Amino acid sequence: MVRVRRRTVVDTLSRIGPPRRQDADTVPAPAPPTLGRMTPQSTPDSSPSGAAVKAADRAHVFHSWSAQDLIDPLAVAGAEGSYFWDYDGRRYLDFTSGLVFTNIGYQHPKVVAAIQEQAGRMTTFAPAFAIEARSEAARLIAERTPGDLDKIFFTNGGADAVEHALRMARLHTGRPKVLSAYRSYHGGTQQAVNVTGDPRRWASDTGTAGVVRFWAPFLYRSRFHAETEEQECARALEHLETTIAFEGPATIAAIVLETIPGTAGIMVPPPGYLAGVREICDRYGIVFVLDEVMAGFGRTGTWFAAGLFGVVPDLMTFAKGVNSGYVPLGGVAISPAIAETFAKRPYPGGLTYSGHPLACAAAVATIGVMAEEGVVEHAARLGSDVLGPALRELAARHPSVGEVRGTGMFWALELVRDQQTREPLVPYNATGEANAPMAAFAAAAKQHGLWPFVNMNRTHVVPPCNVSEAELKEGLAALDAALSVADTYTG
Repeated sequence: MVRVRRRTVVDTLSRIGPPRRQDADTVPAPAPPTLGRMTPQSTPDSSPSGAAVKAADRAHVFHSWSAQDLIDPLAVAGAEGSYFWDYDGRRYLDFTSGLVFTNIGYQHPKVVAAIQEQAGRMTTFAPAFAIEARSEAARLIAERTPGDLDKIFFTNGGADAVEHALRMARLHTGRPKVLSAYRSYHGGTQQAVNVTGDPRRWASDTGTAGVVRFWAPFLYRSRFHAETEEQECARALEHLETTIAFEGPATIAAIVLETIPGTAGIMVPPPGYLAGVREICDRYGIVFVLDEVMAGFGRTGTWFAAGLFGVVPDLMTFAKGVNSGYVPLGGVAISPAIAETFAKRPYPGGLTYSGHPLACAAAVATIGVMAEEGVVEHAARLGSDVLGPALRELAARHPSVGEVRGTGMFWALELVRDQQTREPLVPYNATGEANAPMAAFAAAAKQHGLWPFVNMNRTHVVPPCNVSEAELKEGLAALDAALSVADTYTG
């Protein structure tokens, strides 16, 4: 049996990047980041230059969600833990977790080793067979999903997980329509982007996807003129039920919601809202789909955000953190009632790489690491004891911060021109000169060694779930400096 040498990737990393911190919590707090902070790295003679990597990218790579001639992607030489670095040796603390998927950071040695070992035994196999890595990944995921969501359908990522969840709901109910919320994101494939509520939908929305949108609760920018969370919850549920009544309950297959919306702004729903949606779905025979692609696997300080609200959906999508994004993987967790629909009737859907052995081996190892190292509990503790209080302290000092919201390692700062009027720092879906304040904020963060997650008028604080307290403080110092730049656009 041929096996890939486990030391290959580790050896390469040691040549181009800093050593892994064995116990990040014991590392002394670093000095506050300074403008142009550099971490020299050695690069093997055989490695390409940053300029060559950039040139090949610009010549041949077509980037998502971008005007191709207007982007300038950073050439990344390596990544480890909570950091990545370029070919000039400049290191960045990653407060984006990639795209909110490196829940255990980059290059965790146990997951790297698991992928290498699986590659040595079986790199790939068709999805119709029972494969150890696939079976074990499904078992471990099912053990952690809420309630009785014990059947797992594997996909390649979050968007196709949403596609299949909605297909299952329509076939299960025999109904055509799906309800989804404004201020949501569910993926870039055809059905997933049509149930999305943000502007990325517009170019693909022909109005024929069978989707009806409604307003979910968001007290800071309430559509219901609410003054308290209780009012916002009650009025949002009334609005949803009225929408259902006017659309016709018998025409609606599913309601799909992000348990806690991610890219749209990390708006934690008020107490009772998701339970209220669950009750409405039960009353009308509507399938309740929770999208946990971003919120799942420790991001919110629980295995799944549904656990924060005591709610069990009929279908739940996942991806990203299931294996820290090391190999593409997503899926749908399925209730017994919907699984029974396809017990004797073939499910008309599948993917060539459903439950790919390398991806599933990475998931098994990632879940094992999270359990052994207490990553979920760590994220909950740092979120409540360190990150949340620190962000609120920043908000008290910076006039550009209108609201702080989040939980675990899943936070957002709403940036405004005026705290009283709540006018956003930049207009909705701003580009070009109109987006200059947010561009200046992001540039300042990068100058201080922090890579920020910026969307609309918000910056999201979403570091790896196993980030150390010292690293958080380093990032918060950089964020403090960048917010001072945002402050210059207020008043």
